[in-house]
Formats: sequence, C-alpha cells, structure tokens
Amino acid sequence: MIPFILAFVVFVRALFQMLKEQEFRQLFILVGIILALGTVVYHNIEGWGWLDSLYFSVITLTTIGYGDLSPSTDIGKLFTIMYVFMGLGVLVGFVTATGEYLQKRQHQRAAGDAGLAFWSRSRDSDPHDNEEIRQERINGQVKKSDTEE
Repeated sequence: MIPFILAFVVFVRALFQMLKEQEFRQLFILVGIILALGTVVYHNIEGWGWLDSLYFSVITLTTIGYGDLSPSTDIGKLFTIMYVFMGLGVLVGFVTATGEYLQKRQHQRAAGDAGLAFWSRSRDSDPHDNEEIRQERINGQVKKSDTEE
C-alpha cells in the first residue's frame, strides 16, 4: 500500500509542476472538458446519476470497460462511439505528456546525481594518491597535507 501512496504523491506533485507549462495546461483543460461533456451527456441521455456518468466516462476513455454500465438508448450508443474516437486521442496525448515529463524529470535527477558524484570524486582525489590514501581521504581520516612530502 505504501508504494502505491508514494507513487500517487509523486504523480500529484508532477501534475502540479506540469500545470505550469502552457501546452500541458491546455491538454489538461481539454481532458477536463471532455470528461465533463461525457458526464453531462450520459446523465441527461441515460438518466444515470452524476457519479455513474463520470465513472462511465472515465472507464470508457481509458478503455477499461468493466461492463457494469452501458448505454441503453440508441442516442447514448451513438454518442459513445463518437466520444471514444474524440476523447481517446486527447487522453492518450495527456498520458503521453505526463509520461514524458516524468521521464525527463527522472533523467534530470539522474544527471544531477551524476554531477554531484563527479564533483565529490574530483574534489577528494589526487592523481598521485594510491587507492588506500584515496579511500582514507574520502573517509576523512587523512588530510591532503598529511600525504604531501
């Protein structure tokens, strides 16, 4: 359960960071509009409650399709066909943008850690030291002036 919570927290933090970018913000708003459209249409055409309508909209666009709800009217079925074609592309774009952002952020962190490791290595090492002295210096046991003759 803890890994799920941590992953969710990372996702929410990344989402707030991504909302600072204009392109992502527009895509996020578009996803919200499409979900709201589906929710309103299913509520009015199928007579479902608001939560069921939102639930069906999300389940349909993510292609999960549990089968617990399905449109019973012809208009609802036709709308669902158009809704899938219209919304699936937008939702895929949103998920792709989110994945790319998280991947970019992970690469930036890895590059930052690598830069830190390089800095600490170059600061604590001397090309004339043998490995034992180098390790002692890293551990703080030997000062550079102690090894110089």
